[in-house]
Amino acid sequence: MTRGRMRGRGRRRGRRSVRTHRGGRLALVGAAGVGVLGLAVLVVSVLGAFGVLSGIGAEAAGGASRSADVPAPSADADGRMAVDQKEPGATAGLGAGGAEGIAGLAEQAWVARVGGRTGIPERALRAYAGAALRLQAERPACGLGWNTLAGIGYVESRHGTLTGGAIDADGVARPAIVGVALDGDGVADIADTDGGALDGDTEHDRAVGPMQFIPATWRTHGVDGSGDGAADPQNVDDAALTAAEYLCDVGGDLSDAAGWIRAIDGYNRGVDYNNAVAIAANRYARAG
Repeated sequence: MTRGRMRGRGRRRGRRSVRTHRGGRLALVGAAGVGVLGLAVLVVSVLGAFGVLSGIGAEAAGGASRSADVPAPSADADGRMAVDQKEPGATAGLGAGGAEGIAGLAEQAWVARVGGRTGIPERALRAYAGAALRLQAERPACGLGWNTLAGIGYVESRHGTLTGGAIDADGVARPAIVGVALDGDGVADIADTDGGALDGDTEHDRAVGPMQFIPATWRTHGVDGSGDGAADPQNVDDAALTAAEYLCDVGGDLSDAAGWIRAIDGYNRGVDYNNAVAIAANRYARAG
């Protein structure tokens, strides 16, 4: 979290951590040029254990048992589970510039196969994979896996479907995803910073988009991942790339368990959140 997202959870028992697996199998079909920004503040959207929009995350504990090529997760002193993190492969020229967005970087056959196995909508999966591929080319030491972004996308908004809508072909969530008012009632207390331009609320900020950014952070750190020249928190390409940059900035080397924990703590601090993302990311890694 960047000091504004936490719902005042306080208790930190049972948190899980992350292990990185470098056996990525993504193929690339193009190059994209996107600016790099590093800091983000997001608000998780969940009723109950940890969030703002609806009750998700607990069911992420379900899923198939680990396959043979996925190591058993380790745990730190607080019991935080390790994540098997998938890194996509690289291709010559990636990151060399250009106006194309990240959605075209992952091979469509891979997207269709993994989307079918995981249930992740293909348009969202293209954004997660594209953001990971972009960061692998520009910041290879980070070791960010597409499945970590997918785990966050699941917990934050069910990949853009939480409010009954979907992410359209252009990458935009419709209807727009807007969280509850951050008015201090069980959530952070954040006064309005954008005049309601992004969240429609002129009294308090609300987290917006499929990756749940607050307006103040988006205004200063949002990045264009779609290549259309604008940064829109409701656009999954923009949101995924901004989240990817932030995770690398905060976590450093995400192939290291401590680095991964640090990154997720920066995204949204809390035991339940860390665990839900770890569980979902591990589940996606098995399918990818």
